[in-house]
Amino acid sequence: MSSAKGTESSGSGDIKRSLELLWGTGERATRGPKRGLTLDRIVTAAVELADAEGLAAVSMRRLSTELGTGTMSLYRYVPGKAELLDLMLDRVQGEPLAERTADDMAALGWREAVDAMARAHLELYRRHPWLLRINQARTVLGPSALGGLEASLAPLRRTGLTDPEMISVILLMQSFVNGVARMEIEALEAVRETGLSDEQFWASQEPYLARAMESGAFPLMAALSDEAFGPDFDHFEFGLRRLVDGLEVLVAARAGDGNGNR
Repeated sequence: MSSAKGTESSGSGDIKRSLELLWGTGERATRGPKRGLTLDRIVTAAVELADAEGLAAVSMRRLSTELGTGTMSLYRYVPGKAELLDLMLDRVQGEPLAERTADDMAALGWREAVDAMARAHLELYRRHPWLLRINQARTVLGPSALGGLEASLAPLRRTGLTDPEMISVILLMQSFVNGVARMEIEALEAVRETGLSDEQFWASQEPYLARAMESGAFPLMAALSDEAFGPDFDHFEFGLRRLVDGLEVLVAARAGDGNGNR
């Protein structure tokens, strides 16, 4: 389940059992569990633990301690961490568009919808940074994941794009947000792990970088303004605008009326 880089993979357990639990077709525990223990409570506790301490902190033994029950009680509800991870993913994947139905999204213009999706996904990573530690190439699709995809597709139906292109728009948006979120979260982790602020880290390199710029070997870098790497430029806003603007060219071409809407 874990890779060399410390990531974990969705869909790495008993896929049939994960699907049964996600879609509510699995048998409920009937013998022995602690009074009040439910699958929903277990998944909620696992997500809260991952949010607070990272994915590595989530284990069946640790969860049993958090829930005040025996580890074997948890196994009556979920086979193990691999299947639990599938349930955790589906739980949080429903958050970005949780308050928007497909009809709500369809009522938006496609530009507004893509913008809303991107912002919602960035907030998702900020709430649950452990998502960046999961290989989701084989996500086990539950009701929340499918509900989010349904809502995402609704406003794109009017763009004139083909089905593969609509899926590609969603993937493009998610990949862009994933990259921005990874930079942001890894920067915070670097400060926490090293005890050095960004200012301290770059100040330690300044004498070496100054000599490099003065050497003439890097004229383009030396010509950059002080603001080039400054914290005031919003890379997310800039990238999102360019992404949507680029898509509008294609949508307008498909619409045939030059305004990108129909």
